[in-house]
Amino acid sequence: MKQLRPAVLAAIFVVAGVLSWAGARLWNAYGNLPGVPLAAPIVLAVIAAILFATGLSMRTRLKAQRERRPGAKGVEPLMAARAVVFAQASALVAALVAGMYGGVGVFLLTDSLDVPARRDQAWYAGGCVLAGAAVIAAALFVEHVLKLPEDDDTNPHSAARA
Repeated sequence: MKQLRPAVLAAIFVVAGVLSWAGARLWNAYGNLPGVPLAAPIVLAVIAAILFATGLSMRTRLKAQRERRPGAKGVEPLMAARAVVFAQASALVAALVAGMYGGVGVFLLTDSLDVPARRDQAWYAGGCVLAGAAVIAAALFVEHVLKLPEDDDTNPHSAARA
């Protein structure tokens, strides 16, 4: 399984942000722009908290297993694989969603902050960007915790010899 690259996540964020900004301008020109839901940053923050808690739990269990503590529960490989897949999927979706709401937020900041409803929408969009960054950071933390020592992608021919 390949590790997430922060450059790919940043590219997804920027492309989604630019497309969302252009879409928000176009939508606003032909009608009313739909609002940013208050639940969006809350859901992203909950996902970030779940990922961070998973990473801390796995790190503690792996440390106890390495130190051979009596009664230490190890990490099942399937559980670790599921945690990494969940982290990677969450990071990709969070980059997309944060870019989307970031683009809408930039549009709202440049268009009309004098309207109180639009100002609130800009705050919600900013919260989505911050919560999306928290999801990405937590996902990278989970990946770092669960990276196997023999996962070295620098030498592609070493696996062919085995």
